[in-house]
Amino acid sequence: MPHILIVDDDENACAALAEIVAMEGFTSATAGTLREARLQIGWRMPEAIVADLRLPDGNGMELFEEVGASGVEVILTTGYASVESAVEALRAGATDYLVKPINVARLQTVLKRLATTGELRAEIHSLRGELRRYGRFGRLMGSSEVMQAVYDQLARVAPTEATVLLIGESGTGKELAAQTVHELSARRRQPFLAVNCGAISPTLIESEMFGHERGSFTGADRQHKGYFERADGGTLFLDEITEMPAELQVKLLRVLETGTFMRVGTNRECHADVRVLAATNRNPEEAVAEGKLRADLFHRLNVFPVELPPLRARGDDVIQIANMMLDQLNAEQGLQRRFAPNVLDSLRLHAWPGNVRELRNFVQRAFIMADDDLITEVQVPLQVAATQAPGAAVVSVPVGMSLADADRQLIFATLEQCAGVKKHAAEILGISLKTLYNRLEDYAARGELPEWLRASRNDSGPSATG
Repeated sequence: MPHILIVDDDENACAALAEIVAMEGFTSATAGTLREARLQIGWRMPEAIVADLRLPDGNGMELFEEVGASGVEVILTTGYASVESAVEALRAGATDYLVKPINVARLQTVLKRLATTGELRAEIHSLRGELRRYGRFGRLMGSSEVMQAVYDQLARVAPTEATVLLIGESGTGKELAAQTVHELSARRRQPFLAVNCGAISPTLIESEMFGHERGSFTGADRQHKGYFERADGGTLFLDEITEMPAELQVKLLRVLETGTFMRVGTNRECHADVRVLAATNRNPEEAVAEGKLRADLFHRLNVFPVELPPLRARGDDVIQIANMMLDQLNAEQGLQRRFAPNVLDSLRLHAWPGNVRELRNFVQRAFIMADDDLITEVQVPLQVAATQAPGAAVVSVPVGMSLADADRQLIFATLEQCAGVKKHAAEILGISLKTLYNRLEDYAARGELPEWLRASRNDSGPSATG
């Protein structure tokens, strides 16, 4: 029977927690100080510890040193909650962070998840063995060292309740990484919802996130449940988090801290038990500096950052992924097409600015264009050459230039190369058309658009340029 150590200097709190723990099928021991807790751990190593943050002889986080890398889950409780203490606790390795008076339903949910932790860790251990052999981990693929490091990070954080911030260029697989985290967590039988914050109208995003009541605005002819309610018990993936309006970021921070929110058109609080995973293709610290991401929200999301490497940094992974995509198409169509050796060499050399998304488009085009079972480079040239093409624009990025300035130059150069066709430029850049429009609106508001692009916007409008 799983054993839990309860550490709190309030005897009544200890007794209440022990009763809840017993109802969930755990045995328990109690301690009122760090010294007593260390003695209890010496007598019997628990499967989990529920400890107050403030104890008479120290801080509950000191118990992390006692359990080390043994896999013991630590749940911290406190009557003096703050964003800083929550972030510090979760970064230190806490499974959860509960504010007093403790929400019994939430604690019971956490305990139910703890009961499956052993099963989850065994599954992840098996998956890690599988990835060493076949270069796969959940929904992700690749055998390179940089991806092995990513797999190790995801394996550590998946069974916990920590918020994860996925950072990487567009097309690097951030949503696949988020799905992998969900599927290796105790929430895997509950919903996984992915939301692109840059693809929802700013006037509707609050309603989409938190829902609305009937009659709350024109056209609201029925009650609508938002993403948080629909993801209750599961995982909500917020992609392009820096595209979320600032006023909504405040409300998101409140949900992350309290688990409560209000639908548009009501003052009644709703509760949702949701694990949030977020992603951005920007440098988040620069997004904070530019006012695109609130600093307090960034620190709350950045509990466990994971950086997804670009495809050009993953060596022969590009060959493995391309062959896997080709195998899927062959299976669907009952064919046996394969890449010629010179095509594989070109795949290795190409820079892949659109990353895995660009590679998937290339494989699909190559499959369609092939005249026989051998796909040759002549039949399907890469859209963007690995080396400088004649007449192509050159973007100079001097050392010391900010990423924001480099992004702006690259966007303008790509648009110019595409004759102002925004849809084509967005595909090459590996970003959504909505994101490209948002960036251009920002540049226009700051007076940073080049003359030719201003003229294009004024003369022809969006229909002529994408």
